[in-house]
Amino acid sequence: MVIAPGDFRHVLAHFASGVTVITTTDADNRPGGLTASAFTSVSLDPPLILVCVDHKSQTYPALLERGKFAVNILRHDQQEISRRFASSKLDKFETVTYRTSDLGLPLIDQALASLECTTVNTHVEGDHTIFVGLVERASAADGAPLLYFRGKYDSLRGDPA
Repeated sequence: MVIAPGDFRHVLAHFASGVTVITTTDADNRPGGLTASAFTSVSLDPPLILVCVDHKSQTYPALLERGKFAVNILRHDQQEISRRFASSKLDKFETVTYRTSDLGLPLIDQALASLECTTVNTHVEGDHTIFVGLVERASAADGAPLLYFRGKYDSLRGDPA
């Protein structure tokens, strides 16, 4: 017996997570992205992270094809960016300011942190693919993260240490 999808989603909602936007470009160099909370570090040496991407995501084909992606960790005040990249809008960057990195990846302005990665492995599991990325460049700024808990956005209480 396997737990029902609705019950599984309900239980997982009790795990607070940071909010990221995964960005890349397609074959025509158009930026694309998606909101993801299924992100974690894998290894310090070498520096590896992973992100899980739904096969139905509009950005999924570009992630497979490009072989590079950026993880933009959102600030507490970037809820609208998270919502925009979680939607099915075709041009998610239309109202979002960003810069293109030296690796050719779109980095969202004012993000709390960013990691630029080369895909070193993919694993298909269920309706998602796990992308393992080797972190080539990373940067971080001061501020508090955007959190997601029980289906709602939240932030840390008090100043982050």
